[in-house]
Amino acid sequence: MTNQNFTTTFSVDQTPEEVFKAINHVRGWWSEEIEGGTDKLGDEFTYHYKDAHRCKMKITEVIPGKKIVWRVLDNYFNFIEDKNEWVDTEISFEISRKGNKTDVRFTHVGLVPGYECFDVCSNAWGSYINGSLRSLITTGEGKPNLKEKGNGEKASL
Repeated sequence: MTNQNFTTTFSVDQTPEEVFKAINHVRGWWSEEIEGGTDKLGDEFTYHYKDAHRCKMKITEVIPGKKIVWRVLDNYFNFIEDKNEWVDTEISFEISRKGNKTDVRFTHVGLVPGYECFDVCSNAWGSYINGSLRSLITTGEGKPNLKEKGNGEKASL
């Protein structure tokens, strides 16, 4: 059986160090509604999007310029039956240099087609990773969810 975890990959001209920095700037590509540290081993942060989704992540692996892994400690979705579907899954960012390009491989280990949220969640991750994160890396400006009661400015590096 093939690996069914959600995975997406893209390549950029920037260095692995620049990519690593952008991934760790979670407020710049995923959401400005992040509370807590997002760039050091052991950091924990929370995310929420309106009343639809909230989760708590812990950074469990950091290899500068190469890899970052988050573990989902807690999760809630208001649109599916199993509110805790992501709990104990892992989100992995692998960075590698191929010639003059840097490859970014995102995998949500445990987000599989059997999950009720698979279609919605994989589409959302695809947009955040291939759209917002890639844009943050290549232009310095991502397209994260804005703060609900913020000033409406976009986050940048």
